[in-house]
Amino acid sequence: MLEPTVPRLPTPLEAALERVGDRWSLLVVEALLGGPRRFNELAEALPGIAPNILTDRLRRLDRERIVVATPYQERPPRMSYSLTADGRDLASALRLLADWGARRAPDADGATAAPIRHSRCGTPLEARWYCPTCDIGVDEPDAEATTTF
Repeated sequence: MLEPTVPRLPTPLEAALERVGDRWSLLVVEALLGGPRRFNELAEALPGIAPNILTDRLRRLDRERIVVATPYQERPPRMSYSLTADGRDLASALRLLADWGARRAPDADGATAAPIRHSRCGTPLEARWYCPTCDIGVDEPDAEATTTF
């Protein structure tokens, strides 16, 4: 006799990828970091995206409350798209991912791109875990995760 299976909750990474886990969704979020854009502006900012794919991703991101669509014209209906607070929170993860990619992807001359640097002193920036209660940086081995990737 087969034992009943207990539904497994998705990991935090699985949940995040379910919301924004494809290339175009992340690029749409990146394109909106500078502020609201209209459909045609987004299409120009994302070379190679088909209009139906852009429409699908905008609708999906709107359903996930990462993007909000605001009408600016009634006939025909036209929308302006902007990031919600959740979408703006995603910017930090995108910057880390972009920095990681820049350090590994060769540029036009075959060299890897420079890391993100501190504008005041020029030192490459590093992402660190930080405990606001203890007011200290935390190394990953010292961090206790309540969930896993």
